Amino acid sequence: MALRISHLTFDAHDANAQAHWWAEALGWSEDPEDPNLPGHEECMIFAPDGRQRLLFIEVGDDKVVKNRLHLDLVPTDVSREAEVERLVALGATQVGDHRREDGSGWITLADPEGNELCVLRSELDRPDPYAHLVH
Repeated sequence: MALRISHLTFDAHDANAQAHWWAEALGWSEDPEDPNLPGHEECMIFAPDGRQRLLFIEVGDDKVVKNRLHLDLVPTDVSREAEVERLVALGATQVGDHRREDGSGWITLADPEGNELCVLRSELDRPDPYAHLVH
């Protein structure tokens, strides 16, 4: 028996705003036949190939502790530092810097609602350690 992840779900105060922020951050989009609109309690965005999805659901609870799950992001066409600058310009906040002298490590950011995400070293700056898994 096998399972596949349908999508990752994030709690949000404003599902529409979060969906639009993450879509801009990731270069993803909404379903043109079911657009995300203000007031929608559930908003989904899709990767360019449609296979990966993030769902944002409105909840009344505040985020009070560190996320138990977060996304680790790898820039594909710019440096880690350039990507962090872009995300901060979109509204992210830097909450940690875990870069090492050898260029490894990550920078921790928070999205506009405080959800953590990490930006790892760019694909341009390191070999892909998982290349052997691609068929």
